[in-house]
Amino acid sequence: MPLFGNSQANPGTTWEPKAAETRLAHTAGVDPAGVFSSDLSVSEYVLLGEAGFEPLGFVVGSSIYHVGLQVGRWSQNQELQVLSQAMYSARELAMLRMRVEATHLGADGIVGVQLKMQMYAWGQDVLEFVATGTAVKATAGNGVHRAPDGQAFTSDLSAQDFFRLLAAGAVPVAFVLGTCVYHIAHQSAMQALRQTGQNQEMVQFTQGVYDAREFALSRMQAEAAAAKASGIVGVSVDVSNHVWGEHATEFLATGTAVRRLSEEHRLPATSAKPTFTLGLDS
Repeated sequence: MPLFGNSQANPGTTWEPKAAETRLAHTAGVDPAGVFSSDLSVSEYVLLGEAGFEPLGFVVGSSIYHVGLQVGRWSQNQELQVLSQAMYSARELAMLRMRVEATHLGADGIVGVQLKMQMYAWGQDVLEFVATGTAVKATAGNGVHRAPDGQAFTSDLSAQDFFRLLAAGAVPVAFVLGTCVYHIAHQSAMQALRQTGQNQEMVQFTQGVYDAREFALSRMQAEAAAAKASGIVGVSVDVSNHVWGEHATEFLATGTAVRRLSEEHRLPATSAKPTFTLGLDS
């Protein structure tokens, strides 16, 4: 089984838009007199401070990718490896550029990571992958919260879940993903005819979807192991057809890889605990 992750691992070879340099130069992470920007809500901003972190700036990474064409056999379940590679490469470029911005700000991590995909009217087979998040820095800890490779951690956890994770003595390592673009076989006319009016499992479809989902989950798990994480929280698996038609489907598994810290880095028991208040007059 091929593993497509980490194909663009060298930040020095990554194109970075010049327009971002002006924005980052006036951000709190670079200029002491600058202002921070973030996609945090007021509650998340306050809670982040209680956890011992301060926001540095809103960071962005983008890649517009032409998704190629690969033909699958009409009656056969099979992975479309050319398309799987394209979907991996585009997302990794976007994630890497977001991390480059965070590194420029001197961040220890990126919270609230969102990975979106959108199409434009001027290219039906062109997809833009956008990674966004808020770069943050620990007010104490001397970089202990960074990923094992010394780079900023990435996480799609909410500020509330991030706080709880730190309180439990753990820290995010990386936002990990696994993807598989799979061709689900068509049914022949005779197969469709034999199933008319009957309750029965469609084994060919079940097997194809099972295999594709397992590929995606296995690759996500392999990324977490490569990042030296001890586990993954918040796993989800999304299914999309995108631009290929109804029988070519992408299975995308995502989650946040985490690792344990030593006991002295656990949040003190006196730290504020997140609460939720529901008004009775609503």
